[in-house]
Amino acid sequence: MMSRFYLFFMAAFFSTGSCKVKKANTDNTAEKIKLINADKSFSGLSREKGMKAAFIEYIDSNGVLLKPDLLPVVGANAIDYLIQQNDTSYSLTWQPHNAVVSSGGDMGYTYGIYSLLSKSVDTTLYGTYVNIWKRQSDGSWKFVLNSGNNGVDVQ
Repeated sequence: MMSRFYLFFMAAFFSTGSCKVKKANTDNTAEKIKLINADKSFSGLSREKGMKAAFIEYIDSNGVLLKPDLLPVVGANAIDYLIQQNDTSYSLTWQPHNAVVSSGGDMGYTYGIYSLLSKSVDTTLYGTYVNIWKRQSDGSWKFVLNSGNNGVDVQ
Protein backbone atom coordinates (compact mmCIF):
# COMPACT_ATOMS: atom_id res chain seq x y z
CA MET A 1 0.00 0.00 0.00
CA MET A 2 2.77 2.39 0.96
CA SER A 3 4.71 1.78 -2.26
CA ARG A 4 1.63 2.55 -4.38
CA PHE A 5 1.14 5.81 -2.46
CA TYR A 6 4.80 6.69 -3.01
CA LEU A 7 4.58 5.98 -6.75
CA PHE A 8 1.37 8.02 -7.02
CA PHE A 9 2.95 10.91 -5.11
CA MET A 10 6.09 10.90 -7.25
CA ALA A 11 4.09 10.71 -10.50
CA ALA A 12 1.87 13.59 -9.38
CA PHE A 13 4.84 15.67 -8.27
CA PHE A 14 6.79 15.32 -11.51
CA SER A 15 3.79 15.66 -13.80
CA THR A 16 2.69 19.04 -12.43
CA GLY A 17 5.38 20.90 -14.32
CA SER A 18 5.82 23.24 -11.37
CA CYS A 19 9.10 21.71 -10.38
CA LYS A 20 11.87 23.85 -11.87
CA VAL A 21 15.44 22.79 -11.54
CA LYS A 22 17.91 25.61 -11.22
CA LYS A 23 21.10 24.94 -13.14
CA ALA A 24 24.04 24.68 -10.79
CA ASN A 25 26.75 27.28 -11.11
CA THR A 26 29.52 25.20 -12.59
CA ASP A 27 31.88 28.14 -13.07
CA ASN A 28 32.55 28.93 -9.42
CA THR A 29 36.20 27.87 -9.40
CA ALA A 30 37.28 31.09 -7.68
CA GLU A 31 34.80 30.48 -4.86
CA LYS A 32 35.97 26.86 -4.48
CA ILE A 33 39.56 28.06 -4.19
CA LYS A 34 38.56 30.61 -1.52
CA LEU A 35 36.77 27.92 0.46
CA ILE A 36 39.66 25.46 0.19
CA ASN A 37 42.00 28.24 1.32
CA ALA A 38 39.72 28.95 4.31
CA ASP A 39 39.89 25.27 5.28
CA LYS A 40 43.68 25.27 4.86
CA SER A 41 43.96 28.41 7.00
CA PHE A 42 41.75 26.74 9.62
CA SER A 43 44.15 23.75 9.66
CA GLY A 44 47.17 26.07 9.74
CA LEU A 45 45.81 27.86 12.80
CA SER A 46 45.25 24.48 14.45
CA ARG A 47 48.90 23.60 13.78
CA GLU A 48 50.16 26.96 15.07
CA LYS A 49 47.91 27.70 18.04
CA GLY A 50 46.17 24.41 18.76
CA MET A 51 42.89 22.74 17.86
CA LYS A 52 40.90 24.64 20.49
CA ALA A 53 41.95 28.10 19.28
CA ALA A 54 41.35 27.19 15.63
CA PHE A 55 37.90 25.71 16.20
CA ILE A 56 36.80 28.64 18.35
CA GLU A 57 38.01 31.06 15.65
CA TYR A 58 36.32 29.28 12.75
CA ILE A 59 33.01 28.06 14.23
CA ASP A 60 29.84 29.94 13.31
CA SER A 61 27.81 31.12 16.33
CA ASN A 62 25.24 28.43 15.47
CA GLY A 63 27.85 25.83 14.54
CA VAL A 64 27.39 22.12 15.23
CA LEU A 65 30.01 19.56 16.27
CA LEU A 66 29.31 15.89 15.62
CA LYS A 67 31.50 13.89 17.98
CA PRO A 68 31.61 10.13 18.71
CA ASP A 69 29.40 9.03 21.59
CA LEU A 70 27.80 12.48 21.98
CA LEU A 71 24.58 14.05 20.81
CA PRO A 72 25.17 16.94 18.39
CA VAL A 73 26.79 19.86 20.24
CA VAL A 74 25.22 23.09 18.99
CA GLY A 75 25.90 26.85 19.12
CA ALA A 76 26.99 28.20 22.49
CA ASN A 77 27.21 24.64 23.83
CA ALA A 78 29.68 23.81 21.04
CA ILE A 79 31.84 26.78 22.00
CA ASP A 80 31.67 25.77 25.69
CA TYR A 81 32.63 22.21 24.68
CA LEU A 82 35.64 23.51 22.75
CA ILE A 83 36.78 25.77 25.60
CA GLN A 84 36.87 22.75 27.91
CA GLN A 85 39.12 20.70 25.59
CA ASN A 86 42.75 20.11 26.49
CA ASP A 87 44.70 20.04 23.23
CA THR A 88 48.21 20.18 24.67
CA SER A 89 49.03 16.48 24.11
CA TYR A 90 48.36 16.36 20.36
CA SER A 91 48.42 18.31 17.14
CA LEU A 92 45.45 18.14 14.75
CA THR A 93 45.83 19.15 11.11
CA TRP A 94 43.99 18.29 7.91
CA GLN A 95 44.20 18.61 4.18
CA PRO A 96 41.07 19.33 2.14
CA HIS A 97 40.70 17.12 -0.94
CA ASN A 98 37.81 19.01 -2.50
CA ALA A 99 35.29 21.78 -1.98
CA VAL A 100 31.84 22.48 -3.33
CA VAL A 101 30.22 25.91 -3.19
CA SER A 102 26.52 26.54 -3.70
CA SER A 103 25.41 28.44 -6.79
CA GLY A 104 24.46 31.36 -4.53
CA GLY A 105 27.97 31.37 -3.05
CA ASP A 106 26.73 31.47 0.54
CA MET A 107 27.21 27.81 1.57
CA GLY A 108 29.75 25.13 0.81
CA TYR A 109 31.53 22.09 2.10
CA THR A 110 35.03 20.71 2.22
CA TYR A 111 36.24 17.20 2.93
CA GLY A 112 39.54 15.44 3.24
CA ILE A 113 41.95 13.62 5.52
CA TYR A 114 42.98 14.72 9.00
CA SER A 115 46.01 13.66 11.01
CA LEU A 116 46.20 13.57 14.77
CA LEU A 117 49.81 13.55 15.96
CA SER A 118 50.46 12.58 19.57
CA LYS A 119 53.12 14.70 21.23
CA SER A 120 54.04 11.98 23.72
CA VAL A 121 54.11 8.89 21.49
CA ASP A 122 55.51 8.57 18.00
CA THR A 123 52.07 7.84 16.53
CA THR A 124 49.89 9.58 13.98
CA LEU A 125 46.25 8.65 13.56
CA TYR A 126 44.37 9.48 10.37
CA GLY A 127 40.71 9.91 9.57
CA THR A 128 38.31 11.64 7.25
CA TYR A 129 36.40 14.84 7.91
CA VAL A 130 33.76 17.11 6.45
CA ASN A 131 33.14 20.78 7.20
CA ILE A 132 30.01 22.53 6.06
CA TRP A 133 30.65 26.25 5.70
CA LYS A 134 28.57 29.44 5.67
CA ARG A 135 29.81 32.70 4.20
CA GLN A 136 29.72 35.49 6.77
CA SER A 137 28.55 39.04 6.11
CA ASP A 138 32.19 40.18 5.83
CA GLY A 139 32.88 37.58 3.11
CA SER A 140 34.84 35.20 5.34
CA TRP A 141 33.85 31.56 5.87
CA LYS A 142 32.95 29.89 9.18
CA PHE A 143 31.94 26.29 9.58
CA VAL A 144 28.38 25.46 10.61
CA LEU A 145 28.99 21.71 10.92
CA ASN A 146 32.11 19.68 11.59
CA SER A 147 32.34 15.91 11.66
CA GLY A 148 35.09 13.35 11.35
CA ASN A 149 35.57 9.60 11.18
CA ASN A 150 38.46 7.61 12.63
CA GLY A 151 40.63 5.08 10.95
CA VAL A 152 41.96 5.81 7.50
CA ASP A 153 44.91 3.87 6.11
CA VAL A 154 46.83 6.48 4.10
CA GLN A 155 49.69 4.22 3.07
